[in-house]
Amino acid sequence: MIPRYSRPEMVDIWSPEAKFRIWFEIEAHACDALAELGVIPKEAAKTIWEKGNAAKFDVARIDEIEAVTKHDVIAFLTHLAEIVGPDARFVHQGMTSSDVLDTCFNVQLVNATDLLLAEMDALLAAIKRRAFEHKDTVCIGRSHGIHAEPVTFGLKMAEAYAEFDRSRTRLINARAEIATCAISGAVGTFANIDPRVEEHVAKAMGLTAEPVSTQVIPRDRHAMYFATLGVVASSIERVATEIRHLQRTEVLEAEEYFSPGQKGSSAMPHKRNPVLTENLTGLSRLVRMAVTPAMENVALWHERDISHSSVERMIGPDTTVTLDFALHRLTGVIDKLMIYPERMMGNMDRLGGLVHSQRILLALTQAGSSREDAYRLVQRNAMKVWDSYQVSGDSSVDFLTELLADEDVRKYLSEADIRDRFDLGYHTKHVDVIFNRVFGES
Repeated sequence: MIPRYSRPEMVDIWSPEAKFRIWFEIEAHACDALAELGVIPKEAAKTIWEKGNAAKFDVARIDEIEAVTKHDVIAFLTHLAEIVGPDARFVHQGMTSSDVLDTCFNVQLVNATDLLLAEMDALLAAIKRRAFEHKDTVCIGRSHGIHAEPVTFGLKMAEAYAEFDRSRTRLINARAEIATCAISGAVGTFANIDPRVEEHVAKAMGLTAEPVSTQVIPRDRHAMYFATLGVVASSIERVATEIRHLQRTEVLEAEEYFSPGQKGSSAMPHKRNPVLTENLTGLSRLVRMAVTPAMENVALWHERDISHSSVERMIGPDTTVTLDFALHRLTGVIDKLMIYPERMMGNMDRLGGLVHSQRILLALTQAGSSREDAYRLVQRNAMKVWDSYQVSGDSSVDFLTELLADEDVRKYLSEADIRDRFDLGYHTKHVDVIFNRVFGES
């Protein structure tokens, strides 16, 4: 987590100050519940709230205490006692460190997810705008990196929208999965604290009570959460990779916005590189890096160990901060993406009409040719175009002309039949249907 790839709103969630404030709230809410149950004096619970709320927890002082105690929660409780005074003896009654740590971690993940969802909404809005802007902008579809058949750039954006809309749903589910609280004491039996305390704290913190905890909240929840972030990152990389391919010099159908004064290379002044989407590819790898450790954290010893702790102290902030930055950056890329329709059409025309080969193949079979013969007839004419293209980079041989001159093809198809199969509109006639499926009826 470095400033270059961080946004302050997300960083603040993981700051020591924010963490200790959440720790205090967990303890104070527990005191409220204990007071209502008659376990501690109500005046003590009131004093804990009043003095704790008025205080600014001294991170340096807590670190100083921890250097001696070698225990972060005890260090915090010691500092809190310095602030609260004698009534601090009622804090942490029947609780264990994991009650505080796990509940706090989940609060932080919930808060982080709310920011991620906001960024997701901004990204979806940008993609939707560009999708409708270029709904009818025809470009070549590619399979294996090779020209296939026509699509529209709007469809490419619609695909991205549907993918990130699914990711939004996954994030909502991941938020619900992680929004649990455990105040169950040592080994999770509630032997020293009433389950009603947990229910009170959970409600106060916007969480639900964990049905059963073994001193720690089960880590399958966290595994699912970080796996979801990994899926979102993979979707970011897919879109970023598509843009990088489209910006290649030989393609140049789309391009990252190049701002006035921007420089692409320290050595070559002509360069305009896809640096933002390359950066997004790398950031996506970092987010996915957290998935395997999160999965491995599920298998803890017996009722608890802390093998997961060091992992989560790193992947919690690093992954959410990085993904938040990546979503925000991708939104900016999509919003300002330069689209070149003329280049798209020019690229499609470079293969002399080969994009219509399937239509000719189907027309021949419908006219009585076997599929094997039809494929052979279409391919032998198509290869003439390919051979010409390989020599010059632009085909001097026209697929339509070759088909019209092929006597074997003409046995089945008239000139009108052949020309009719070269209509671009045929390939885009169901774009509205697809858009309605993705965006709803307009």
